Amino acid sequence: MFGEMEGTGFEVIDPEFESCFIGHARIERLWTGARWSEGVAYFAAHRYAVWSDIPNERMMRWDETDGSVSVFRAQSNNSNGNTVDRQGRLVTCEHLTRRVTRTEHDGSITVLADAWQGKRLNSPNDVVVKSDGSIWFTDPSYGILSDYEGRMADSEIGACHVYRIDGDTGAVTAVGTDFVKPNGLAFSADEAHLFVADTGATHDAGGPRHIRKMRVSADGRALEGGEVFAECTKGLFDGFRLDTDGRIWSSAQDGVHCLAADGRLIGKVHIPEIVANVCFAGPKRNRLLIAATTSLYSVYLDVTGLG
Repeated sequence: MFGEMEGTGFEVIDPEFESCFIGHARIERLWTGARWSEGVAYFAAHRYAVWSDIPNERMMRWDETDGSVSVFRAQSNNSNGNTVDRQGRLVTCEHLTRRVTRTEHDGSITVLADAWQGKRLNSPNDVVVKSDGSIWFTDPSYGILSDYEGRMADSEIGACHVYRIDGDTGAVTAVGTDFVKPNGLAFSADEAHLFVADTGATHDAGGPRHIRKMRVSADGRALEGGEVFAECTKGLFDGFRLDTDGRIWSSAQDGVHCLAADGRLIGKVHIPEIVANVCFAGPKRNRLLIAATTSLYSVYLDVTGLG
C-alpha cells in the first residue's frame, strides 16, 4: 500500500517502510510549550529524556514512567544538541557560551571544548560519542548570527567545521572542513562511517540540504571522502539517528523522513510542526522521540534504534 495510512501519520513511499511500523501505532504529543525544541537525548537507566528549548534558554525533562515534564536546567546557555556518553553523563552543545560541556554525575559541569587553534568556536550544534570515548560535534554559525538563539558575533574561525575531541587527551581537531553549515551527525553501527547533515541552504538558496556519508579512518581519528548520501525533499535535514538495520530517521520540514541504508526515501512520519531532532528511547529502543518546534512527540516503531 502506498500513500498516507489513514489516521496514522505514516506515509509509505516504498514497501520496505511498511515493516517499520505497527499498524495500530499513532503519533502522541507528549508535551507542548517550547519555542524551538531540539537535541533530545534519552537516559535509559532513569527512563527520562532531556531536550533543549533554545530561545527560552532552558532544558526540559520528560519522565517516561509517569509522563511528567519539568525544567531540567534553567539558564542553559541556549543549549542545542545533547547526547549521553558511555558513562551515562550528559554532553551538551551550548550556543551562548560557544562550547561543548559535560554534566558530571554530581551535577558539576566540565568544559570539553570552547576553542580551536586559539580561536573561539562558532556555536556547537550537535554531538555524538564514539565507542573509544572521543566526542564528535558540528559547529555551524547559527548561534552567532543573531541574538535569538545565542549572541550575535563575528566568527573567529571564519568557517564551519566538524570537530573531534580526543577521549584521552581532550585535544580538539577539525575533521571535516568542507561544509557550509554542518548540523546533525551520527555514526553507523560499526562506526566505519559518520553521517553529517549540511543545512547551508538556510542562508543560501542554492546551498546544501543533504546528508553526507564520511568514511572514518582506520585509526578512528579522521574522516575521508564525503559523498552525498541523500538530498532532503522537504525543507532541511537536521538531527537524525540510525536503527539497527542501517536506516536513517531524520528530521525534516514535514516530519521525520526514513531513509533506507542506500539513501532512498522510503517513508515519512508526518508531524504537524517542523522537526529538529529525534532519538530512540524506551527499554527496547523502539520508541522514537521527536523534538518539533513547540512540542515533544513520540511514536512506537517496529524497529530498534542504535544504542
